[in-house]
Amino acid sequence: MQLTRYTDYSLRVLVFLCSRQDDSATAGEIADFYDISRNHIAKCVSMLAEAEIITTARGRGGGLRLAVAPEDICIGDLVRATENLTLVECFDPENNTCPLASDCSLEVLFHRATSAFLAVLDETTLAQLLPASSALVPIRKTP
Repeated sequence: MQLTRYTDYSLRVLVFLCSRQDDSATAGEIADFYDISRNHIAKCVSMLAEAEIITTARGRGGGLRLAVAPEDICIGDLVRATENLTLVECFDPENNTCPLASDCSLEVLFHRATSAFLAVLDETTLAQLLPASSALVPIRKTP
């Protein structure tokens, strides 16, 4: 399974906010730190705020903060919120046009694989993914 950049960037936003502990951050700071488009970060921030995982405040003293403790953020839930887990056409009964759908074992196999993948992620919280040091150090690409 391959996760999208949207999921990757959403996780990066959360890790960055964890490194700030009680201080807020801006989407611009996060984008600059990771050298990622501000528009991409803004989309992730919007989804995370809508899911009430982070809080946002405009103006002086505003910024982004975690709304949920890192140990209460399940990585499996985040992946479900950010990914389309319809791996094959037969996962979507409304749009399934496969002539083999009624007698195909691939759907069962892929459902089992997806369930196993998510089960591992469900055992993991954001707190378990944080670096040992609370200070994040950016890895810069060499020119």
